[in-house]
Order: sequence, then structure tokens, then C-alpha cells
Amino acid sequence: MTTTPTQTFAAATTPVAQDTVITTDTQGLETGMTEVATSDRAIPAYYAAPAASGPHPVVLVVQEIFGLHEHIKDVVRRFAKLGYLAIAPELYVRQGDVASLQTIDEIRKIVATVPDAQVMTDLDACVTWAGQHGGDTRRLGVTGFCWGGRITWLYAAHQPNLKAAVAWYGRLAGDTNSLNPVHPVGVAARLHAPVLGLYGGQDQGISLSTVKQMQDALAQAGNHASKIHVYPDAPHAFYADYRPSYRKDDAEDGWQRLQSWFAQHGV
Repeated sequence: MTTTPTQTFAAATTPVAQDTVITTDTQGLETGMTEVATSDRAIPAYYAAPAASGPHPVVLVVQEIFGLHEHIKDVVRRFAKLGYLAIAPELYVRQGDVASLQTIDEIRKIVATVPDAQVMTDLDACVTWAGQHGGDTRRLGVTGFCWGGRITWLYAAHQPNLKAAVAWYGRLAGDTNSLNPVHPVGVAARLHAPVLGLYGGQDQGISLSTVKQMQDALAQAGNHASKIHVYPDAPHAFYADYRPSYRKDDAEDGWQRLQSWFAQHGV
């Protein structure tokens, strides 16, 4: 029997574009919410893995600004269908619940209080959890979207055991502060793993000038392993199939590039 997961999207993303939304079933998978132990508390996370015994390569899935809602959970299941143990933690849980907030401006107020250092250690805790639950952490990848795209670059500079990363339209440059002391352009010289960046040429929030800035920073660092691919006609969030920003052809191409990138680098 094929199971259809219950779809619960963040309130700020409604109405959902039902004609394009993708729903990945749980047939042949083990899925569910879990608790991941961190240094100060347990945090909720959604995981999925093949029902067959592992160990399975591990992918961390880092949420959009909208938090751990249905789209991110579906991405986790997509990875599990490919043979991965995938896990997506709720990375704002200490600061607040964004799921019921009606506007992105309300969400931004909470997200602005989330320290990068906290996110890095929470992701490390998810790696530990995965290793204890059938994951092969020697084959470790990370991917993230929007807010999570920026985090993906930073995690590639943080985690020495990472094999590969794919960042979807994540912020690359900007003002810094005590909670966000560095942006991806500042870590180009110290990435532990090759990063594939996927960006939209029509993104109104991430300018092509900052994409060029990141490309220049990678070149100056001698990092020829990391790459950025720009889809000229794509807006921000072109992979988000539940939103009007979705661009099917670019999204599918990006997903194929991600799979090839992970396979190429041993994830």
C-alpha cells in the first residue's frame, strides 16, 4: 500500500500551488519525526531512509526560511527514495515556531535571532544521530534552500568530514553581526568539501553581482572544485514546487545536477 503523507505547509506560504506540488509517498521507507540530542536540549527533526538495512549514505537537508514544513519533509523523502538516510532538523526551535506565522516579515524577526554557531552544532548533532541509526557518515552530504542555502555554504566550511554540498539560492554576501559573523564569500578559502551553488538569474533577493562576488572569491582561493550554476530565467525558490516561483525544467535539472554532484564526490 502506498502512503500519502499529510501535507502541512507553513501558513506564510499559502495558498499552495496544488497543480505543481510534489508528494512523495513513504512506500519502502522508514520515516517520521525524531528527537536529536544536542548540547543543551533535544531538537525535533524529520527523517526518512530506505526500509532495507543500511548503512546508507547521509544527507542533511537544511530548511527554507519557512522552517521544517511539508516541502522540506518531501525533499527528505525524495532522498530516501534514492537510497539515502536524510534528516532535516527544526533549526529555529529555541527561538520560536514559525509554522503558524502569517507573513515572512514575522518569520524574519525570529530567524534574525538564530546564531550561526548554534545551527552548525545542531547539524553536527544530526550527523551523530544518523550514524547511530543506520547512516554511513563517511558518505556525508548537505543541501539547503533559501535560508538553508547560505547555511549549506557555511557548513561546508565547518564540518571536516563533509564530502559534498549543494546550496540552492542561498544568500552569499551582506552585513554581518555577532550572530551571523561571516557569509559564504568569507569562507571560500576554507571549504572542506566542494559546493555546487544553484542560483536564479532573476532572483530579486540575491543579485548576480553577489554571485559573481562568490565566484571571484572561489577563484582567488584557488577553489576550482566548487561551482556555481545560474539558471538565467529562474526566480528565487525555483525548486519550491508548492509556490508560484517553481520552474519545473530548472528544478528538475538542478535535482539531476545534485545527484551527479553527490555521486561524483562519494556521497
